[in-house]
Amino acid sequence: MNIKEYISSGILEAYVLDELPSGERAEVEKNLAMYPQLRVELVLIEKTLEGLMQQASIAPRAQLKNNILSSIEEPKQGKVISINKVSSVWRWAAAASVAFAITASYLAFDYRDKWISATIALNTLIDSNQQIAQDYDKVNQRLDKIQGDFSIIENTAFSRIVLKGTENSPTALASVYWNASSQEVFLSIQRLKEISSDNQFQLWALVEGKPVDMGVFDSGFDGLRKMKTIANPGAFAITIEPRGGKPNPTLETLQVIGNVAKG
Repeated sequence: MNIKEYISSGILEAYVLDELPSGERAEVEKNLAMYPQLRVELVLIEKTLEGLMQQASIAPRAQLKNNILSSIEEPKQGKVISINKVSSVWRWAAAASVAFAITASYLAFDYRDKWISATIALNTLIDSNQQIAQDYDKVNQRLDKIQGDFSIIENTAFSRIVLKGTENSPTALASVYWNASSQEVFLSIQRLKEISSDNQFQLWALVEGKPVDMGVFDSGFDGLRKMKTIANPGAFAITIEPRGGKPNPTLETLQVIGNVAKG
């Protein structure tokens, strides 16, 4: 059960005001027994409605009590009390009670509507603030990623190796940032063609003429992507392989290649 939606539905207010049929009342009582949050909310609603009823109460005129008592006191000297007079007093009192009940009911219904509207507005505001917080976190993460990428690109400890397109893909272009000391490798994609979802790109390092797997990737990433570490590479290359990669490159699908400058 979604507790917030259940509370905002107004069913607890209707339960307090005894507006629910027996089946729905039984269902509410079942939920109250199961969920402590609902019992807490019910107590708050009861206290709030009680406060509104007290604020809306109408004190009878001070003279009313005297009028009633004087009408029913013992007759003096054989005086007969007028039945009509007593009846009119009680009719007046009954009418005042009915008027009070109508006023209290109106205030209760009006309060219920305002309660529901305020709850919905509050929930909407909470959801909106949560979305703003999530968006803010995403922006911060994005900025942190960009800042981290720039720190690598601008770090003189990293050598940039440009991987240019082959006959298989003349317009393809990528870059590798390699740190000879830490042996870290970061990949940047400028242009690679679209491939089937059954395939992936695979980065290779050539060490003493032998290919070494540096990891597979999909082309849809931004900035730099960290790959496997390598020592003393002579070149880097990218091929298209079945998803998950292969232990040896498929040279017929070679996309880009670039030599590491010696020095």
